[in-house]
Amino acid sequence: MSKLGQVVEAVENYNTFVLDQVKRARSDEQFGRELLGRWNDIKAKIPVTRTPTGLPLPRLALPEIDDPGEIARYFFGEGLPGEFPFLNGAYREMYLEPVREVESFEKDGGSGRARPPGAPDKKISQAEEPTRLFSGLMLAEDTNERFHYLTQHQRTHRLSTAFDGPTLYGIDSDADGVFGKIGEGGVAIDTVEDMVRLYDGFDLGSPNFSASMTIRGPAPIIMAMYIAAAKRRFGPKVVPKLRGTIQADIFKEVQAQNETIFPIEASLRFLTDMVEFTTHEMPRWYPISISGYHIGEAGSTPVQQAAYTLSNGFAYAEMFTARGIPVDQFGPRLSFFLDCGLDAEYIALARVSRRIWAIGMRDAFGAGQRGQLFKLHTQTSGRSLIAAEFKNNLTRTAAELMLAYINATNSCHSNSADEPFTTPSEEWIRLAAHGQAILLEESGIFKHTMNMLSGSPGMKAVERAVEVAILNEFREIERLGGVLAAVEDRFQRSQIQKAAHRYEQQIYDGTRPIIGLNKYRNGEDDAPEIKLARTPRAKQQLQVDRLKKFKKKNAEKAKRTLDKLVDVVERGENCFPALLEAVEVSSLGQITGRLQEVVGRFRPMV
Repeated sequence: MSKLGQVVEAVENYNTFVLDQVKRARSDEQFGRELLGRWNDIKAKIPVTRTPTGLPLPRLALPEIDDPGEIARYFFGEGLPGEFPFLNGAYREMYLEPVREVESFEKDGGSGRARPPGAPDKKISQAEEPTRLFSGLMLAEDTNERFHYLTQHQRTHRLSTAFDGPTLYGIDSDADGVFGKIGEGGVAIDTVEDMVRLYDGFDLGSPNFSASMTIRGPAPIIMAMYIAAAKRRFGPKVVPKLRGTIQADIFKEVQAQNETIFPIEASLRFLTDMVEFTTHEMPRWYPISISGYHIGEAGSTPVQQAAYTLSNGFAYAEMFTARGIPVDQFGPRLSFFLDCGLDAEYIALARVSRRIWAIGMRDAFGAGQRGQLFKLHTQTSGRSLIAAEFKNNLTRTAAELMLAYINATNSCHSNSADEPFTTPSEEWIRLAAHGQAILLEESGIFKHTMNMLSGSPGMKAVERAVEVAILNEFREIERLGGVLAAVEDRFQRSQIQKAAHRYEQQIYDGTRPIIGLNKYRNGEDDAPEIKLARTPRAKQQLQVDRLKKFKKKNAEKAKRTLDKLVDVVERGENCFPALLEAVEVSSLGQITGRLQEVVGRFRPMV
């Protein structure tokens, strides 16, 4: 039995354990009294907060139950927020306003009088916002300008970076046939100098800054460039302070996308080299974001998205363990990325994923509590954005944001309504960011009480159905020989393609209503006037000129460092330290090209 099979067995055994605890609580009076005593003690110690209108609310909402069996079901089957199995949240408090001491309405008669002069402000520092904004356009300095625009009102700067097509494929901007793609759909990054420009003005070593980079095939090279850029600006001591994540998920790339540049075995080896280095040297960095978002965007069902993402995560855990990296070192450094659409499954998809991951990592891998946490970034569904009557996308995204926060996501990105046409403009990206701010800051839905909307009968029904369906997907992958064998058999990709076809057929025949597209159309088919974001030819030429100057300046040093990199790869050693040297004087395309000479190129399976 592989590790994935052990995970299935662990979840089933844990579910049996929960039922046994429920029965024991109802038959063993002492055990039942202990549970009831703990329950009442927890409830008695929950702080009370007040809404702006003066309504008292507990900072943690718990079900009104006093039956020891149901209390056991809650403690063991769900867990308090921040407690195993983490169904209700990875952490004890998320999104809540800081605790503050305020005069009650009973004392001031609801006048809302200001604090007396000289009185101490009891407000504590707020946790960082969950909002992570995604951007990438034209050249590094253009994206940098957009980053500063997006973060001007944020306490914490959590940036997410999109790269252009040539960068995603490890190709230099001066390569034949790519000129028109430079800076289109993302930022062009060829050298460490570009990386310095990209994050100029941000304190990369600050605890209030983190960077996320959406890239897969060349991820180790881009990661090395980021480290090198940080060292250029802040010195070598900044490296352990760097916070953020790089996507780097090769499995989902083969399953759902096509941005794989090395053969699978070599890709996984380079990834593991990077994970090994960052785990030892960068304790605040997440070296892989295991991504279901692109699986969902490629057409999977929500259950397939969660099942393939989780199984990929367990496969990576097995791979890193085989390298000799202790699970309690790499486990806390794994993060996840799911989309959130409008299907019913999304009311509980992330909650169930969090529970399965915790049980699997604890019982199949022996991970401690920090390694059991399913730390999740959610992005609203790009696939749900429709060009027809595109302003409706604001409503779609708002509904998806609500679902994401009900699932207690750790961070979130909201898509812009104009994305069916172009890279988001400042107007629409501002509205997308405001959607999160309205939910988290203006409304009181999430800022006063944990568990405000969780635990409804409908949510519980979805949880049960989704868990069963995910475990069934695991069983099929296990039957095929595990994740890698299933990938080589094109299992996940074929299943995603079938689901995508079914989705489009449902839109075509009307069984899946899309407002403004196949239902309630206003009869107008004229495309709206949208200004397309394009990279001017002068900027594209500037990028090429800079790159050629960099290559000319570093030609001799680049040859030496690339020769050293190739030698390390051929000896089977960890190549990431040599990669750190290479990026100082070599371009992305130069490094990719030399590595492909050694390990070959990825060839799609047929």
